[in-house]
Amino acid sequence: MSDRSRPLPTRRLWPAVPLALLAVPAQAQQQDAQLWTQVNTNVPLTDDVRVTLEQIARFSDRQDGLYQTEFGALLGVRAAKGIELGFGYRKVGAHNGNTGADEDRLRQQVVGTFGAFTTRFRVDERFNPGGREIGFRIRPLVRYNYRLRTSGLALFASHESFYLPNATSWGQRRGYERMRNIVGLLVPIGRRLSMDVGYLNQFRPGRSGSRAQMDHALTLQWTINLNGVVFPGVHD
Repeated sequence: MSDRSRPLPTRRLWPAVPLALLAVPAQAQQQDAQLWTQVNTNVPLTDDVRVTLEQIARFSDRQDGLYQTEFGALLGVRAAKGIELGFGYRKVGAHNGNTGADEDRLRQQVVGTFGAFTTRFRVDERFNPGGREIGFRIRPLVRYNYRLRTSGLALFASHESFYLPNATSWGQRRGYERMRNIVGLLVPIGRRLSMDVGYLNQFRPGRSGSRAQMDHALTLQWTINLNGVVFPGVHD
């Protein structure tokens, strides 16, 4: 048998396997460049109670510009030192290339501050005009702040996972739905205003035959603290 007709030794193929495995997800998933903006206004009612007014606008290359808006309010109650309970509502709107429906959402959450770490455990209830079922979402989040100056300038990194415990007829599918990771800079702007600017990576694994989705977003969040009272802040 000539050298040209001999089978290629299996061991020569092994170095190519990891490269092939890496190439498949990169080709299978679709990617998008986005811009996320958010404005939170904290209004203290007492030393232990506040209302946060929230406005969100998100823009996408794939979805022809503005694709989602959210307007809502959250009541926060300090339950103990470093622990805050939250109850809120949001109106979510879909625009341009966003094929999702407008939604109403209720939220309950617990926010804990432990030194440089902030944690949030949130449960959402989604109400969709496409059906009567309520879609539940469980969203644990952890954020680390590394202070650079005594004035409040800090680096931060955060991770949030989305788990859906039930399926609905209007399109929610049960299981692990997405993750969000952010790295950025917290910039104080005066006594009442601060800004988070960072890079957000959102990954949604492909499920039920759909392609995986990865979003790369510039995220800008402004926080206004009326009366100069500072509250723990996390991205939505």
